[in-house]
Amino acid sequence: MSRSGWFEPSVPIRVEGGIRVRSKRGSIGERWWSRRFIDILEGVCDPGRLGRGRSYARSGQVLDTELGPGLVTARVQGSRRTPYLVEIRITSYRADQWRELTDALAAQALYRARLLAGEMPPEIEDAFRACRLPLFPGTGDLDMTCSCPDRGSPCKHLSAVLYVLAERFDDDPFLVLAWRGIARDALLDALREAGGTATGSGSGERGPGLFDVDDAPFADRLASFYEPSVSAARLRDRTGLPAPPPDLLLRTLDPPQVKARHIPILDLLRPAYRTFADSDDS
Repeated sequence: MSRSGWFEPSVPIRVEGGIRVRSKRGSIGERWWSRRFIDILEGVCDPGRLGRGRSYARSGQVLDTELGPGLVTARVQGSRRTPYLVEIRITSYRADQWRELTDALAAQALYRARLLAGEMPPEIEDAFRACRLPLFPGTGDLDMTCSCPDRGSPCKHLSAVLYVLAERFDDDPFLVLAWRGIARDALLDALREAGGTATGSGSGERGPGLFDVDDAPFADRLASFYEPSVSAARLRDRTGLPAPPPDLLLRTLDPPQVKARHIPILDLLRPAYRTFADSDDS
C-alpha cells in the first residue's frame, strides 16, 4: 500500500513495442560513461526500487523517452491503464559556460581528436572538473518526478527510465553532453572552429599552437625535408602544455578483452591510476 492509501497491483500491464534494455542480467551499461552514470545512481538510490526498475527496463515497460537540454521525459506503463509520466531534470549549462568548456576541450589535442572521431575520452571529466562544471550528476543534482502514487524517489518507474537512459548513452555518448545543453553538431563545430590552438594572452584571439605548421608540397620541401618544422626553442618551451595524464600507459597499450562485473578492465583501472597520481601530489 502506498502512503496515499491506494493499493497498486504488483504486476504491471505488459505492453508491446516498449523499450527493452539489451542486458538480460547483471549490470546495465557497457561503456565507461554509461557505467559512470549508473554507478552514481546505484550509490545514492534505494537498491530495492532500482532492482524493480531494472526489471521494468528489461521487460519493456518504458514506452518512450525524449531527451533535451536539461530534461528527459518518458512514459512508463505500470499497473494502471494510463502510463505514468516521468521527468528527470539536470542543470543545463549556459552558452558562456559551454564556450569555456569547448575552449578547454579544444586546448587538449587528445580530447579534441577523439571527440571529433565520435568517441568520449575518459579524461573529459577532468576538463569539466577544471571548469567547475561537472559532467555527471552528483548526489541531489537530479530533480526527478513521476505521476505514480509512490512517494519514494526514485520510484521503480523513474529507475527504469534511468537504466534505459544509460543504454542510450551507450549507443550515443553525445547524449550525455546534449543533456547538459549542447547538441553534437554544435559541439563538433565549436571544436573544429577552435582548431586546438592556444588562446592569446588577454586578447581573446587565438595564437599559433605548438603543432600548427605550414603545409607545403613535397617538391618544395626537398632541400629542407629533414629540418624540423618547429623550432627547437618552441619545443623547449613547454609552458601551457598539459601534464602527462596519470593513465598514459593504459592508453598506449592495446586494451585487454577482460571484464569485471561486465565492466571493461580499463574502465576500472583508470580511476585507480588517477587516485595514485593524486596521492603522489599530496
